[in-house]
Order: sequence, then structure tokens, then C-alpha cells
Amino acid sequence: MARCAGVRRRHGPLCAGVCRAVSAADALAHVLGEPVHQLPADLYIPPDALRVLLESFEGPLDLLLYLIRKQNLDILDIPLADVTAQYMRYVEAMQASRLELAAEYLLMAAVLIEIKSRLLLPRRDEYFDDGADFEPEDPRAELVRRLLEYEQIKQAALGLDRLPLAGRDFHFVAVLFEREMVQRLPEVGVADLRSAWQAILTRARRNQHHQITPDTLSVREQMSRILKLLQDGCHHAFERLFEPDGGVPLLVVSFLAVLELVKESHIVVSQDDGYATIYVRLAKGIGEGV
Repeated sequence: MARCAGVRRRHGPLCAGVCRAVSAADALAHVLGEPVHQLPADLYIPPDALRVLLESFEGPLDLLLYLIRKQNLDILDIPLADVTAQYMRYVEAMQASRLELAAEYLLMAAVLIEIKSRLLLPRRDEYFDDGADFEPEDPRAELVRRLLEYEQIKQAALGLDRLPLAGRDFHFVAVLFEREMVQRLPEVGVADLRSAWQAILTRARRNQHHQITPDTLSVREQMSRILKLLQDGCHHAFERLFEPDGGVPLLVVSFLAVLELVKESHIVVSQDDGYATIYVRLAKGIGEGV
């Protein structure tokens, strides 16, 4: 702070901002926006206050590998005394902070102490000097093998983590749709209703219903009618035997009745000249029986 005051006096207000930035960076904390450089004398920190550990480990092998790589040690020739001491300090710090410690850490601590104890024992070749070609087993071999396998797997996991991950690095394109198909009817306006009604009327005009009923006309009835008409014994024009207002069916039946009467010789048909009027009269002896 005194050094900043001297710089401020020599260089003026130009360096005031720089000094304030340095002061803020060296502060222990900030209270109401102001930096605090010294802790108050009456400040009480509980022994169980939370401690933040910057390094987090996924297991005892991860912790051992961190301690070895941090000091650039040869993993094939581990100075087990130093590594064990650092490992135990970490375990004791975790226990002192009353943090829950997994059983694997305690098991690894026991393994390290066991390996360290075996290294302190005299080697076998010191007891058996029989000249045989014998290479004693290194107690650290199994631990080294596990550390190398773990490091290999960890590097592979980091390589996989660098690959694009769905939900983290990218998202799949999702299209929302209703699981059940819903029938959507088209919107209908006044013009659509008018067109539909006109189409119905057009079809109604084209489709005309015809009801066919059996004919009630009888040839015998028409024969009787014609005979009654000719009872006066006079000659009647052929056209008078027919009733045009009765329609085509009646005309056909009446013509058949005339033919039947001629066939039975009940009437006589005559014509004076070609294209002359045709006359019809009763045959002799027929009028009496009608």
C-alpha cells in the first residue's frame, strides 16, 4: 500500500487506477464492494469451517497417479516412502475436515503401508546365497501394474470425453407430433357451401325418377267401345275410332282392337279411292248382338 502511495505521488492521478486494481487483486475479501487486506483481530473462524479442495479424485488410484505425476516421478520406480507419506497426509486431512472418506482410500492406505513394510524387509538373496539365478519379486510390481492400467483407461476416457456428446455439444433435431392421428377437417366458408348446394341441385335435375306402373288398358274393352260407337249402322271415318287425348298407349290398344274386329269380321273397312278417307261400319248381323 505504501508503494502504491509513492507511485501515486510521483506519477499523479494517471496511476491511481492501476494502484486500485493492484490493491483489489491483493485483497483477502470484498465487503460491500471494498477490498479487505487484513483480517480483523476479533474475527472467529470455527474449526469446522468449510474447506474447498481444488483437486478432486475419482478414487485412490487417481490420487496416487496425481501424486506421482505432480512430482515427475518414474512410475516404474516409485519412491514409496514419499508417496505413502503424501497419501497419508491427504487421508488425514480429509478425516480432519470430517468429510466422508470412501473405504477404498483406507484400503489403499493399508496396501501402501504393507508394501512399504515389505520393502524394509531383507531381500531373499541375502539369506540364500546358493549361486542360483534368482530375481526377487518387487513388492511394488502389482501396484505399478494397476497404476499403468488405470492411467491407460483414464486417457482413453478423456479421449472419449473429447468426442462430441449429444446433449452437451449438440442436440438432435426433434419434431413434436401427436401420437394419435387426429382428423383435421378443412375450413368451410360461405362460398364453399354455395358451391356444394348448386352441385346438389344440378344432380337433382339430372336424376329424374320414373315409376313404372302396369297398363290397365284392355283390347277387349276397346273392342266393345268401338262396336258401341258403330251401332248406328253408319259409315264412320277411321280417325273417329281413336281418342288422341288418351295418349300413345291408348291409341296403340285401340288400333289393336280395330285389327281384332276386322279379323273376327265384326266390322267392315272400306276406301273409295287411293289416299281417300277410310270408313268403318258394322258388319251385317253384328249390331243385334252388341
